[in-house]
Amino acid sequence: MTTSRTPQKFYTPLAIGAPDPLRTLPVRLERMIHFVPPQNDKLRGRVKEMISQVDVVLGNLEDAIPMEQKEAARAGFIKMAHENDFGHTGLWTRINCLNSPWGLDDILEIVPAAGDKLDVIMLPKVEGAWDIHYLDQLLAQLEAKHKIGKPILIHAILETAEGVKNVAEIAGASPRMHGMSLGPADLAASRGMKTTRVGGGHPSYGVLADAGEGTSRMFHQQDRGSCRACAVTRQQWLRCC
Repeated sequence: MTTSRTPQKFYTPLAIGAPDPLRTLPVRLERMIHFVPPQNDKLRGRVKEMISQVDVVLGNLEDAIPMEQKEAARAGFIKMAHENDFGHTGLWTRINCLNSPWGLDDILEIVPAAGDKLDVIMLPKVEGAWDIHYLDQLLAQLEAKHKIGKPILIHAILETAEGVKNVAEIAGASPRMHGMSLGPADLAASRGMKTTRVGGGHPSYGVLADAGEGTSRMFHQQDRGSCRACAVTRQQWLRCC
């Protein structure tokens, strides 16, 4: 049994007065998405100069934000949206998951205040099409009520075994679907899997340095890498960035 809308009604607005769903998603560069903790005044102040350097500025409200700063992050995102002209650079937000104490307020406060500038809502811990249907309907009601002229798109993050199992239904749940991403840390936790990076590296995982003349090959735990901005090794990058 399917819970999807019929093809005839798939592109019908879910609320009277809401904008028509997009039949073709806009073509925009999304090579670099810069996550910003909006409650941090110093970092939020750098957004103006950052806009021309990245493809998407994303106000992060979810896991990286301490519980006691959730409301400040939400208010900071709204302020960030009002203070800047994003032009061709996308403005996204990653809200808290729908079953958290903050998810509903994220939607109810951000969409009325900044929905005319917001391009995409990144929704974490999506487990099935029902999560997309709920957000789809709620966004339509808010867009109609606050006269928002373009539909806000949804980017789903799959972070549980159930979400991955339902990937096809999630992908076709709404014309708002912008895309999907995997959340490796929570997905690994959902499956009881060991990880090589998130939450601490596995002690047996590593790489060998290139052999040098007369020298042994040094073992490095985890992958070696670099941060382009800081020109440091990945272990240092974890501390500096």
